[in-house]
Amino acid sequence: MKRDAIDLGNVHIPTLFRIYLVPTLLGMLALCAVTATDGIFVGRGCGSDALAAVNICISPTMVMMGIGLMLGVGASVVSSLHLAAGNIKAARLNITQALLVATVLAGLFLIATLSSPRHTALLLGSSESLMQLVLDYMPWIFATCVFQIWCAIGLFIVRLDGSPKYAMWCNVLPGLLNVILDYLFIFPLDMGVRGAALATFLSCMTGGVMVLVYLVFLASDLRPAKLKISLTSLRLTLRNIGYQCKIGISALLGEATMGVLMLMGNLGFMRYIGNDGVGAFSIACYYCPFAFMIGNAIAQSAQPIISYNYGLGERSRVVSTEKLAIITALICGGVVTASFSLLPELMVGLFLDIHSEAASIAIAGFPVYSTAFVFFIFNLTAIGYFQSIEKALPAIIFALLRGVIFLVPSFILVPKLLGINGIWMALSVSEIMTSLCISAYYLYNRLRPGAQS
Repeated sequence: MKRDAIDLGNVHIPTLFRIYLVPTLLGMLALCAVTATDGIFVGRGCGSDALAAVNICISPTMVMMGIGLMLGVGASVVSSLHLAAGNIKAARLNITQALLVATVLAGLFLIATLSSPRHTALLLGSSESLMQLVLDYMPWIFATCVFQIWCAIGLFIVRLDGSPKYAMWCNVLPGLLNVILDYLFIFPLDMGVRGAALATFLSCMTGGVMVLVYLVFLASDLRPAKLKISLTSLRLTLRNIGYQCKIGISALLGEATMGVLMLMGNLGFMRYIGNDGVGAFSIACYYCPFAFMIGNAIAQSAQPIISYNYGLGERSRVVSTEKLAIITALICGGVVTASFSLLPELMVGLFLDIHSEAASIAIAGFPVYSTAFVFFIFNLTAIGYFQSIEKALPAIIFALLRGVIFLVPSFILVPKLLGINGIWMALSVSEIMTSLCISAYYLYNRLRPGAQS
């Protein structure tokens, strides 16, 4: 089969992993910069209440991004297997169906949330004192979900098509644009949080359009296919989307974990401290996506290599990629933990005056919060491995453990034992317990008689 210049079946695994990881990681971090830049400019230009308002609006967008990742992972894994079998047409159909369904879901989300924005804001935990700021930010940031969901799916396909560097630029260029627009809208034009939301909207739109341009005009194999309009076509689409969701649902749960983390943290800090507590936690929430994207970058870089070789039956190459991904995850997790532990004043000072009440709360909490990230990144990488070899059930179970089953009780129970530090520690408790479950499952499957994976 004639494919792109990256030979997934024969190139040395460390070289292949590096080819995917470097641009994917840089692109993911640039995507985080879109959100973090918002926070820095909002914090410096509008204050801690504005940061709290932004943080309240973010959790639903994380869920929508998770839907995009779910379909992106599912479409990418299925397409990898079709490509390994030489069936390009089936791969193209799956990609097209994923993009179409995701766009429809994003439209329904906008109708549901923006038809009554004040009610939506109250459900998300907004206080009356933050309401106007939330309402200024919400419409534009929710509208970005359409373009974010195109990127979430499309970048998997761009990388699978053999263009990881183009995928990187689809994140880097919007990130740079966001920096420029944030400064322009917040400071010279004095548009406040509405300006920050508009900057994010325009930068995400740029990334989404770049992805569509590649898929329609530049892709070598994986261009969108024309779908037939018939009941048979509808049934096939629903079947394919169902299978993609089965494979990728743990990615949705992973992104939803970020939403649950923000929601539970906001509610906890609002209850124990008030607006300053939510403002402090919002700074942590701006940094947490960097750890999330590092874990995602490792998992997504390994995914096409693992899925393609799994489809060929090359078990040794699958195992080599898996080991390399886990080692990378542990190293990166250690770096993130060290950064939070050793540099809290510097990290918080980018957003707020370090002598403010919200900044003081964040500086005290960051070292406690940091203990989560080695386990956080390891868990994302391990779940990505199970997705890549079509083991949907363990991937779903572990994603549920870290996203709901362990996380929500941790936010409820640990603060009752440890007070404010318990809110900061809740994520660590959840991630450590999930890592123990993953390790136990993995060792059981390795050591039991007749184990194959």
